[in-house]
Amino acid sequence: MPTNFTVVPVRDGRKPQEDEDDDNVFREEDEDAPFPGDGMPKENSPFINNTDHDKGSLYDGKNLALFEEEMDSNPMVSSLLNKLANYTNLTQGVKEHEEADDDEGSAKTKKPVKSPALGTLIGVYLPCLQNILGVILFLRLTWIVGTAGIMEALAIVFMTCSCTMLTAISMSAIATNGVVPAGGSYYMISRSLGPEFGGAVGLCFYLGTTFAGSMYILGTIEILLTYIVPSAAIFKADKKEDEPEALLNNMRVYGTCCLTLMSLVVFVGVKYVNKLALVFLACVILSILAIYAGVIKSAFEPPDFPVCLLGNRTLKNHNFDHCLKTMEVDNVTVTTKLWSLFCDSPYPNATCNKYFELNNVTEIQGIPGLTSGVIRDNMWGDYGPNGMLVEKKDQLSVPALDTSQDINMPYVANDITTFFTLLVGIYFPSVTGIMAGSNRSGDLRDAQKSIPIGTIMAIATTTFIYISSVVLFGACIEGVVLRDKFGDSVKGNLVIGILAWPSPWVIVIGSFFSCCGAGLQSLTGAPRLLQAIARDGIVPFLQVFGHGKANGEPTWALLLTAGICEIGILIASLDAVAPILSMFFLMCYLFVNLACALQTLLRTPNWRPRFKFYHWALSFLGASLCLSLMFISSWFYALVAMLIAGCIYKYIEYRGAEKEWGDGIRGLSLNAARYALIRLEEAPPHTKNWRPQLLVLLNLDSDHVVKHPRLLSFCTQLKAGKGLTIVGSVLEGTFMTKEAEVKKSEQNIKSSMTTERTKGFCHVVASSNLRDGFSHLIQSAGLGGMKHNTVLMAWPGTWKQATDAVSWKNFIETVRETTAAHQALLVAKNVDSFPTNAERLGEGTIDVWWIVHDGGLLMLLPFLLRQHKVWRKCKMRIFTVANMDDNSIQMKKDLQMFLYHLRLDAEVEVVEMQDSDISAFTYEKTLVMEQRSQMLKQMQLSRTEREREAQLIHDRNTASHAALNDKADTGPDRVHMTWTKDKFLTERNRNRAEANMGVRDLFNMKPEWESLNQSNVRRMHTAVRLNEVVVNRSQGAHLVLLNMPGPPKNRGGDENCILYGQTPVHSASTASLRHASLPGFVGGRSADVRRTSAGQNVNLWFVWHGTISGNCAAIM
Repeated sequence: MPTNFTVVPVRDGRKPQEDEDDDNVFREEDEDAPFPGDGMPKENSPFINNTDHDKGSLYDGKNLALFEEEMDSNPMVSSLLNKLANYTNLTQGVKEHEEADDDEGSAKTKKPVKSPALGTLIGVYLPCLQNILGVILFLRLTWIVGTAGIMEALAIVFMTCSCTMLTAISMSAIATNGVVPAGGSYYMISRSLGPEFGGAVGLCFYLGTTFAGSMYILGTIEILLTYIVPSAAIFKADKKEDEPEALLNNMRVYGTCCLTLMSLVVFVGVKYVNKLALVFLACVILSILAIYAGVIKSAFEPPDFPVCLLGNRTLKNHNFDHCLKTMEVDNVTVTTKLWSLFCDSPYPNATCNKYFELNNVTEIQGIPGLTSGVIRDNMWGDYGPNGMLVEKKDQLSVPALDTSQDINMPYVANDITTFFTLLVGIYFPSVTGIMAGSNRSGDLRDAQKSIPIGTIMAIATTTFIYISSVVLFGACIEGVVLRDKFGDSVKGNLVIGILAWPSPWVIVIGSFFSCCGAGLQSLTGAPRLLQAIARDGIVPFLQVFGHGKANGEPTWALLLTAGICEIGILIASLDAVAPILSMFFLMCYLFVNLACALQTLLRTPNWRPRFKFYHWALSFLGASLCLSLMFISSWFYALVAMLIAGCIYKYIEYRGAEKEWGDGIRGLSLNAARYALIRLEEAPPHTKNWRPQLLVLLNLDSDHVVKHPRLLSFCTQLKAGKGLTIVGSVLEGTFMTKEAEVKKSEQNIKSSMTTERTKGFCHVVASSNLRDGFSHLIQSAGLGGMKHNTVLMAWPGTWKQATDAVSWKNFIETVRETTAAHQALLVAKNVDSFPTNAERLGEGTIDVWWIVHDGGLLMLLPFLLRQHKVWRKCKMRIFTVANMDDNSIQMKKDLQMFLYHLRLDAEVEVVEMQDSDISAFTYEKTLVMEQRSQMLKQMQLSRTEREREAQLIHDRNTASHAALNDKADTGPDRVHMTWTKDKFLTERNRNRAEANMGVRDLFNMKPEWESLNQSNVRRMHTAVRLNEVVVNRSQGAHLVLLNMPGPPKNRGGDENCILYGQTPVHSASTASLRHASLPGFVGGRSADVRRTSAGQNVNLWFVWHGTISGNCAAIM
């Protein structure tokens, strides 16, 4: 992208001088102008924080008058550049809280905020150095070197430092991709991977920081009680085997007191912690320098720290002064204090430990020096179980047969079982702290430059320190001393301290203050991290922790942090707490690497880091290394940490506030969706994968609210979240005039979808008329291979009351277009009575009337519905209709075998319908239907006249039903499973006589049946007869599904289709179906929900022909 360009002033026809003074849009800023930048009032912008005086300002220029209407939303380039140049990023952090504390209670005017002024050295390098170097270096590194050996210790250092270096590279790329506000890793992960990952990993990072505070406090107490004032221990062990438990109890008591004191310091004022930060940093640096000075001095003059060995076993040098069994005093041989430790009396003839009798004591130097060659003995590790004695392998000894009393002897032994992976987990916290620079990004002069350089240099420096320390410790210190964790063999001195120059107290005091400072910083940073997460609002139950004191101090978050930190204190073991916080930090680093890799691979336009030395392969390598180290350190803790993060992720996904941060996961989803859509379109879906992909056409009322929400309930019960669901509607008008109504309608539909638990997409279009709008939806809904194959809509129940024929004509045209698009159609009548998602239907049936073969969709519908809890207890019944020349017994056997192969459990019944004559009622209904249709075509009836006409037809229908119900028996005896010739003739003659009598009673006129359209008569006859059978057989069913034929090819008979569906039918029994709809429609399936007089819900669904490719493709 070119960055060099020339600004050319635009001139009009006036003088050049006037052009330069008045009309140059890009003129320089006037110092006295009330609005800096271009000397004009600034335009409002969606991404610039404008002040109040900017609002409502008008554009005064003339050269860009073409764009003056857009100035309210889109600023001029000159104005934008001016505001971006003055952009600052001061966080509401510790510095602001200090200023608020200083100004509290005073009426001082607010001081102008100073610009960030910290550079790379002070702002990033030294804070990272202070956070990385800490308790593990001073208390555990020598023990790790002695236990693992130099080679394996170097492997541990290399793996962990490589992990942090790769993470730092990924973090540098993210941190330099735009302005980085304060927030550290949480901000980077949440804005890169989305609120779900950001919240989950942010809380894990918070827990890691909190447990790090526990670790530092435990390190402080260990230094205090072991090396500074051992006599301050409250719990003392009478027996040697009780010493570990006594130490843990002392750690718990003193650790709790120390945590309380530190929490009070943080609560009173963080400014005191910040003022001591330089002291803590000086302690770390002086301690490191003292170690290197001691190593150099040991090459010429090793310090004198003797170690006493009994045979090859190392002795605790606490209760004796001389490494001798006996000694000459005034030419008299006397026993030493060491003798008393192994014998039952101080006399030479006392009974002593067998191993003590067989072996001599020797004294070696604990620090032989750099040139002693001890490095060869320390190259390889010496792992062992808990209680294993620390022995010098090349020292001669005579083994004793009885070792049962060794545990009570003053030997140096392992306090825990040691193995390589344990050491990895204990060591990893010593390389954490690389986020210190990014956490202070708001205080940096140039964060995009300082963060990468300072962080990488700090990691390189600490890596050199750790690697050199491993080699130098192994080359200078005796192996048995290295494996002595608490320095018992060197009179209780800190092992790393005896190597330092000029005195061990330099390291002891330095490490003590270093651990104190690190603990205070953890208790300062963790509550602010929790406060940032709470204020983001992504975890609802944490919102209370977003509040604090008047100056913003996170008081509630501090209390929670202290409570969690106390859990680590109660564990009381530094070696047990370290792997816990290793898991949380490793998970954080894992997602930092993953975020960088995803952003790089997706190549989003906004991904333009200034730091160029990154690659997606390095990020993936870092993420893989983090995951490997998690399971290497502790597979159990790794699973627990991942489970915690997973639970937080799902909770935020389910209950969290919706945030749109342009994260990489969304970009990954878009890429995956695009790839999947392209793959889907390569070939048509196989019949085994076929399922209804619904387009739901909704009607909205005048307030743009869904008229039939139960249509969405049915969709939920049918789909159960599987497959595609598109919910659409149409508003009449143009999009320019209906934009607000369209958005409101979409919001209402989405709200109804949420209420009815319908998972899918919403699409509302504005069209000049409803018919074209629904046509556009049917044609264009979906994308690529994800298109609907089934249309679901409601029956136009108010078509009679409509002022014109638009309602039913739109319906018929929708049916035709669905058929033309080779899609199935479901039409629901009286769908408002459909069961809700909360209802649970009891024992009942779903009846399927399989009249024509539709590819299997009619049988698939009840199968899918029964997967939902609403319909789970319902059974499936399948009815099919046999003609006179069909073998009904064989049909039933064939249908049962057919269902067996389809793996469907259903009862099968074959219904035989007699070939009876057309009844007088049928002729009368057909005549009324045609007369009304003709009248509506020839006359322009007013609304009142049309309503009167509709009422007249309804009254005629009611009278006709009453007459036929009194004189005609339409009971179950009309339907027989088998027929004889005599039964057939008797039934036909009786029907003819009753029908003629009914007509003569009803009409005092001669019916003009000869002029009726015989096709309409036959269709009406089929509708009446079939509905009679359905009423008789399926009165107790919860749901009835049946096919419907297509609409007439002649558009002149469209209105007749609606009338066929409204044909009233009565049964001879007292229970009747009011307004029972009958087959007579096209290309789809329809459902009719109605209530019988017995109070039963009968859901009657008419199923039209759907084009499902293959034979029974939907349920194969």
